[in-house]
Parts: sequence; structure tokens; C-alpha cells
Amino acid sequence: MPDYFIGIDLGGTNIKMGIFDENVKLLNSISSPTNAQEGPDVIINRMAEMSRQICAENDIEYASLKAIGVGAPGPSNIAEGIVVAAPNLPKFRNVPIKQMIKDRTRKVCVFENDANAACYGEYVVGAGRGADNMVFLTLGTGIGGGIITNGHIIHGFMDNAAELGHIIIEMDGRLCGCGQRGCVEAYASATSTVKRAVEALQAGRQSSLMEIYKQKGTVTAKDIYTESAKGDALALEITEGTAKALGILCVSLLHVTGPRRILFAGGMIAAGDALLGRIRHYYNKYLWPLKPEQMEICFATLGESAGMIGAAALACEFGNGSCL
Repeated sequence: MPDYFIGIDLGGTNIKMGIFDENVKLLNSISSPTNAQEGPDVIINRMAEMSRQICAENDIEYASLKAIGVGAPGPSNIAEGIVVAAPNLPKFRNVPIKQMIKDRTRKVCVFENDANAACYGEYVVGAGRGADNMVFLTLGTGIGGGIITNGHIIHGFMDNAAELGHIIIEMDGRLCGCGQRGCVEAYASATSTVKRAVEALQAGRQSSLMEIYKQKGTVTAKDIYTESAKGDALALEITEGTAKALGILCVSLLHVTGPRRILFAGGMIAAGDALLGRIRHYYNKYLWPLKPEQMEICFATLGESAGMIGAAALACEFGNGSCL
């Protein structure tokens, strides 16, 4: 009887679940609204029900399901499998999610932070494959990420490693939502890219973005990159600022972790080379001249499935012995 594994990406809006074979090949996936206000007991019960549902829908005997991997947001105690707090799951406070899933499914459960799970997914079957030392960065509301060193996820003391968006790139710089000043997240997340543009428009800067702002009351990162491609001076200034911040971050990450590859994910990568090419430009501009570097900077490839895939890969490796 072949072995099967489930990967779960628990988000504030949706629960995404996939069932995988022992080669981490996705066989099928389902999703359900999280309904975060219902609290951890109801949500984890739903996850257990979904695990049985996905097996039944794919004619897989529940007995052949060997382990379940789950990636969850927020600060966590990885070793104990506890979600300490989750901004988009306000009722998740010190929730022993690993044990709760195990109790409800009677299956081994492997737990990881959601950003680390996505990082691991890219490492196993995505754009990070073959790079035992890599960094994964997501550009969204904030900047999240994960670090793989010698094939292992870096957790650090108290599981607080890889808060990559809060690396300071400018002394006494812009105020970040975390309370620090000068974080890269305050310059280069999708949210802060928009915020910098809106601030400039409100200060009276002339731009083709102004008409969009007047119509919608805001602009989007997509709007900014679209107008930048048309040559709008303000949009170019904003996109260059984002790329510069990320290029400097890449230099810092090179010196700290020595990765072979840095991957960028998140909605903003839809900008394509207008983003990636400029990140590489600033990386090369600020990189030291002491020795040649072989590090690659590229886009992730798994999209929104990365967390679910990574959770399944972790279940496969740690829930039933290594099978990658």
C-alpha cells in the first residue's frame, strides 16, 4: 500500500489542503473558509474533517495516510507545535495545534510556521530545488520569509529567526508597523510601496497616478508599476526605491547566510523584470568588490501553493522518515 501525506496551509481567510504521494506530488487539493471568529476548536475540527474528506474523494484509504503537515501564521513554538499568537487568527493564543490535530486525526502531525513551510516547498520542488542554502522572501502586506541552511530551516532562539522584513536598512528611517524605524518592510512591501506613492500624491506631486488616486482614493502596486512602465516620474521613483531597498537587503543576506539563491514571491512579482531586474541592479551596485559572488536572485515558482506543498514535504520527511 503506498503512503500518502497531507499538507495544510492555515490562513486567516482560507484553509488550503492538498494530498500528496511519497514523492511530494500533488494529487488533489481542497479549500474551506477559515471563519477565524469561530476559534481554534472549530477550525481544527474542520481541518480534521477535511483530511478525511480529501482521502475519500480521491479513493485513498485513510489508513494509508501517514502524516499531516501544517503551516500556520504568527509567532510559534515550533518544537512544541504551539501557535503563540496569530494576527489574522485573533483567537489563536497559545494553541497546541500539533497535538490537537494529532488527537482529532490519529495521525502524526508535523508543524511549521507558514512562511517557513512556503520556503521549504520552494526548496523541495520549486525554484529553490538544488540550493541547500537559500533565502525565500514574500512581498505582500509585509515582508516575510524563511532561510534554508545546509538543507535545514533556520529557526533560531525562541523560533524567532528569519524575520527578514525587519532587517534595518536605513538608520532612523521610516516607521515600520513593528515599531522599529528603517525596516526594509517599511520601504519595499507591496503595502509600503503604495504608502510611499500615496504620501507623495497627497503632498502634491504631479503624476499620472493622481487621476487613479482621485477615482479610487488610493492606488495599487500594480497601478504604480503600470505607470512606471509608461515613464511616469513619480511611479519610477517609487519602484526604484522598492528595488533599491530589496537589493540592499539581498547584499545583507548574502553576508549573513551565504545563500546560493534568493527567491522572491508574493503578488508584487507580477511586475516581472521591472522588479527583478532592478533588484539585481542595486544588488550589484552595493555588492562588495572583494571577491566574485555566485548568488542567484530569482522569482519563486509555486505561488500560493508553496505553503501547502512545503507542509506536505515536511510531513513526508519528518512524519515517516526521510523520503525526499
